[in-house]
Amino acid sequence: MLMPAIVWFIIFLYKPMYGLQIAFKDYSIFRGVADSPWTGFEHFETLFSNDQFIRAFWNTIKISALNLLFGFPAPIILALMFNEVINATYKKTAQTIVYLPHFISSVIIAGIVITAFSPSVGIVNTVLGWLGIDPIYFLTKPEWFRPIFVGTGIWQEAGFGSIVFLAAIAGVNPSLYESAVVDGASRWQMMWRITIPSILPTIIIMLIIRIGNVMEVSFELIILLYQPATYETADVVNTFVYRQGLQSGRYDFAAAAGLFNAVVAFVLVMVANTLSRRYSRTSLW
Repeated sequence: MLMPAIVWFIIFLYKPMYGLQIAFKDYSIFRGVADSPWTGFEHFETLFSNDQFIRAFWNTIKISALNLLFGFPAPIILALMFNEVINATYKKTAQTIVYLPHFISSVIIAGIVITAFSPSVGIVNTVLGWLGIDPIYFLTKPEWFRPIFVGTGIWQEAGFGSIVFLAAIAGVNPSLYESAVVDGASRWQMMWRITIPSILPTIIIMLIIRIGNVMEVSFELIILLYQPATYETADVVNTFVYRQGLQSGRYDFAAAAGLFNAVVAFVLVMVANTLSRRYSRTSLW
């Protein structure tokens, strides 16, 4: 039963690692990977002196930090709220509504966002017009890109992400709640004293996984929403790699940027896992 998964990992994850050597070569599509001459760390030296890459790297860190600060707690809060809903019909309806955005294509999500923030027909500027505020070209202003991007990510993924925490809450021993009721605890006290401590290991595991994906911000959504006017705050490492590799044909340089991105992500998840194991005795391995 494991064989399909093992074969998939070998073909699509381990075999492509052979191409990582492109980052250390003067790659030519005519010579191929094996026959292209070695250049050592030349591409990395160029990379670290490239102002656009430095900007993209810090943008990635800042956007990921905002996602961690606001996006990570969102599904936890949503799961805790769903757990307090008594009416089963209302609960199922609300869950269905918040799960749906996850299954919508990023292209459609981007289209909804572009339409919603349109200065002429967007609902956001329409409401601002009712308040006597002039239309704002949100998606062309660098200072607005990050809030819009992070908010869109929360709207799209918080509902689906809450499933993991709802499953963890469902595994809490009911006798703990029964004892708390006997002791006169309120719903708020039970949530803080029983529910949250009981699902804390799940929260920590999900946080470690999230930290491991810090450098992998939603490439599809960014590439659909950003434009040269917002590169200042919207350009991230993945979009930088896309422009250098696919648009400019600098495959070796783009591979160096991608490899650096992967190494940083690996270091972050190792550090997060080590700290978690040391202070909370909960870790991925």
